[in-house]
Amino acid sequence: MSLRPLARLGLRVKVTLAFALAMTLLLGALGMFVYLRYQDGLDRSLNQGLRSRADDVRALVMQADSGLRQAGRSSLAAPGERFAQILSADGRVLDSTPSLPARSILSPAELSRSGTRPTLVASKRIPDPAGSSRLLAIPVRAQDQRMVVVVGASLRQREDALAELRTVLLLGGPVALAFACLLGYAVAALALRSVESMRRRALHVSLVDRGQQLPVPPGNDELARLARTLNEMLARNEVAFARERAFVADASHELRSPLAILRAELDVALMGESSPEELRAAVTSAAEETDRLSALAEDLLTLAQADQGNLPIQRELVDLHETLERVGRRFVQPAREAGAVIETRASPATRVSADPRRLEQALGNLLENALRHGAHTVVLQAERHGRQLELRVSDDGPGFPPPFLEVAFERFTRADRPRTIPGAGLGLSIVRSIARAHGGEAYISNGAAGGAHVWLSIPEQPTDAHASAHRDPRPDARSRPANLSLP
Repeated sequence: MSLRPLARLGLRVKVTLAFALAMTLLLGALGMFVYLRYQDGLDRSLNQGLRSRADDVRALVMQADSGLRQAGRSSLAAPGERFAQILSADGRVLDSTPSLPARSILSPAELSRSGTRPTLVASKRIPDPAGSSRLLAIPVRAQDQRMVVVVGASLRQREDALAELRTVLLLGGPVALAFACLLGYAVAALALRSVESMRRRALHVSLVDRGQQLPVPPGNDELARLARTLNEMLARNEVAFARERAFVADASHELRSPLAILRAELDVALMGESSPEELRAAVTSAAEETDRLSALAEDLLTLAQADQGNLPIQRELVDLHETLERVGRRFVQPAREAGAVIETRASPATRVSADPRRLEQALGNLLENALRHGAHTVVLQAERHGRQLELRVSDDGPGFPPPFLEVAFERFTRADRPRTIPGAGLGLSIVRSIARAHGGEAYISNGAAGGAHVWLSIPEQPTDAHASAHRDPRPDARSRPANLSLP
């Protein structure tokens, strides 16, 4: 059977239908239980009355020269609803109440059974006025002969009582079911009213208007907790959207300057009035701006991959002493131009499972910042702290302004004086993304005696989650050993 028509119904109707089905089963089972229990009670009462009457009749039979007809108007001879009959072993009627016919009310088979043991006949049609009746036959030996005492009672009152109960159940059951369904629908509507209120408010939630929230119903039930959770989600989304808008605005601002310079240099070259030296200078400047744009685009791509949680890294066993030496040699010439000295400090035996290219990128960003901001001595060092390895870049410059320390790793964030030097402000953000891709974190501080300290703290061994989440998705990526062996 298809469930599509049911799927198109509202939640209130579905809840009401489910409630109606449950109540129907419950009321039906309860009505059947009550009916059967009432019927069983009537039968037990009727059977007990038959046994009591049979004992009375047997006592009467045991009296000499006495019989049912001689009982007069006693309860033993009450006409209509109750009756009795005394039969011989061969079925002859020895005595009976006046209302019974002159023949035996037991069949031969019933008479045969009742000659040896008490026999109960649940229902038997007796000529009027008794009608449908229940019989109890018991064997009796009196006056030197075997006899059978038969007592009976009409089932008319029992059937009338059961019919009245059926009428009550058949009429009252649907009424109770209808009332329960209306009550269930009202409760469902009341419970879902807050959901409908949240839905209407959600229709008007937009990215333009800030601080919009869904109404929270009173109490601490599931709907109230759902509303609070959705409001917390909206708040997080609002922060994320604001961050993305700021990111787009800052990226546009950073791209505007090199593009404007590049356009101006190309316009100068296209005028055709410049000397060869001026033309060469314009082309050189355009090439520098192109390099700057390329580096900025690469940085933005790195941050975008980090935001998606899939910054690709290729792990291998990296000798940190060699990595620091290689990064230091790469910046020898910029250090000379800045009048600074680069020192490397790392044990030759210090190794870690990491992506050497990403580590060099992070250390290069930190070293470039240190040289750019007036340091005379820059120290590259690798230290072990427990099960963490720290790659630290320290300088003896003026340090960071205290307010900058709180937002140093935010994108497009640059320190003001004395570090207000042109730049995109993405270097430290990339450093933190690389550290987190390795399962670690990046930190920043000022030294007690001056200078700045920035370092990456990464675990000696990558967890399975970080090893799988940041594995290079390219099909030609090489398989790297994930375990490391530190002496």
